[in-house]
Amino acid sequence: MIDKRFIGMNIGSHEVQLEKGALKFFATAIGQENPVYFDEKAAEEAGYPGLPAPPSYYFSLDLLQDEPFKYLDTLGVNLNHVLHGAQDFEYFKPAFAGDTVVIKAKIIDLFDKKNGALDFIIKEVRVENTEGELLVKQIMTIIVRNPEGGA
Repeated sequence: MIDKRFIGMNIGSHEVQLEKGALKFFATAIGQENPVYFDEKAAEEAGYPGLPAPPSYYFSLDLLQDEPFKYLDTLGVNLNHVLHGAQDFEYFKPAFAGDTVVIKAKIIDLFDKKNGALDFIIKEVRVENTEGELLVKQIMTIIVRNPEGGA
């Protein structure tokens, strides 16, 4: 079982500038068909100052850092035993191509199930603009399989 003293641990923060090409590529990859994600004129006509970030794009921003899984080492977790359990988003304000956003992550809960066969890491990722306004809050559930534990 992962030590509960890690609850509340700040994982760190980093900045990312939202690039037009990356936003278009992501929108294509997820099958987005709304032209506001590809065409600047369509985005402008919809009242946007630029191409908006697709809603699930924010998930990828946490991975845009030198060592995105380093915190798992700190927790004593073997990356080979990790499963992505769930991802929830709460949206507050949109972000657009050219914006710089700040990604802040921390562990908000740790618990186990099946007599220790599974550990659950609940991670909160906040995406803010450079003025500190919250744009998106993500809650990620990471499941760790423990071969030595279990029911």
